[in-house]
Amino acid sequence: MRVSVIGGSTVTDEQYRQAREVGRRLAEHDHTVVCGGLTGVMEAACAGASEAGGHTIGILPGKRRAAANDHVETAIATGLGSARNVLVVLNGAAVVAVDGGPGTLSELGHALDEGRPVAGLGTHRIDGETGERIEHVETPADAVAYVESAVE
Repeated sequence: MRVSVIGGSTVTDEQYRQAREVGRRLAEHDHTVVCGGLTGVMEAACAGASEAGGHTIGILPGKRRAAANDHVETAIATGLGSARNVLVVLNGAAVVAVDGGPGTLSELGHALDEGRPVAGLGTHRIDGETGERIEHVETPADAVAYVESAVE
């Protein structure tokens, strides 16, 4: 399945490590990583997936595919800026969020609105009025296990 990995473009070493492990574990379970294609969590998840032989898709905010991080296998230029956030979410069956700022918050809102299961590692806490929520987990392994159980 495709799993969207979202999070901050500027991260700590620990957040980078977590996102890289998420990407690696997803690839080891034969899942494709979908992300925004740039730096931080996006780069780390793609690096981990690539190292494990997985496929990565970057849905870029700009018009140049060449702007993608070096670990994106399939780069999709949109020219949509942050409006591309909904496309990142829609192209995964589930979402893993690592940390994140306002852009990640936007993607989380889209994910919950679209009914996508969301695993969160140190990300925003959102509990919707109608049961939409983020499953906050402790480890990358827990994040992958959650999205697998929630979709399959």
